[in-house]
Amino acid sequence: MKVILTTDVDSLGREGDIKEVKNGLARNFLLPKKLAVRATPGNLKIWEQKGGIIKKKQDQQQGEAEGIAQKLEGVTLLIPVKVGEEEKLFGSVTSQNIADELAKQGLEIDKKHIVLDSPIKSLGNYDIKIKLYHEVAPSILVHVVDEENPVPIEEDVEEEVIEELVSEEQETAAQEESQEQEVVEETEEVAEQTEEENTESPEEKD
Repeated sequence: MKVILTTDVDSLGREGDIKEVKNGLARNFLLPKKLAVRATPGNLKIWEQKGGIIKKKQDQQQGEAEGIAQKLEGVTLLIPVKVGEEEKLFGSVTSQNIADELAKQGLEIDKKHIVLDSPIKSLGNYDIKIKLYHEVAPSILVHVVDEENPVPIEEDVEEEVIEELVSEEQETAAQEESQEQEVVEETEEVAEQTEEENTESPEEKD
């Protein structure tokens, strides 16, 4: 079905775009939610007349987004959290938490613009994208730190920690492999001794 988008729809298009979509998507989602109208001759004519107004509005929205993006350049957030054993967070850091911290710096950003696939559940440094308007999507740096010691983890320290963990895992794996080999050798030795005993002659046994 061919439709005209009446507003911006993520992953589909902008207001005024004419799109060919599946009937189910149009009937069950776009049309009932008034996100689009059928691309009938009458609607096409109406939206063609609105074209100039829509373009002007889109340019204005993009300009505003670019202005906010400039303010976000170089912004760094420090979010202290409660930490338990093994540096596990009590709870998590959400897009709302990030929006609240931005607001403290005078930057009012709706949490829906903060791209966070899942809440943050561990200490560290995170590059968080802020999708303001289509291709206008600056990133900010978020430091999630222990509230008892609110110091950002340096990148090289993070790399050292990772290397230590990898080294420990490799050492553990090597030890386990060595132990398994020892067990195999001992089993083979016992089997050989048993076989020798079973093959002894009656005279030798006497």
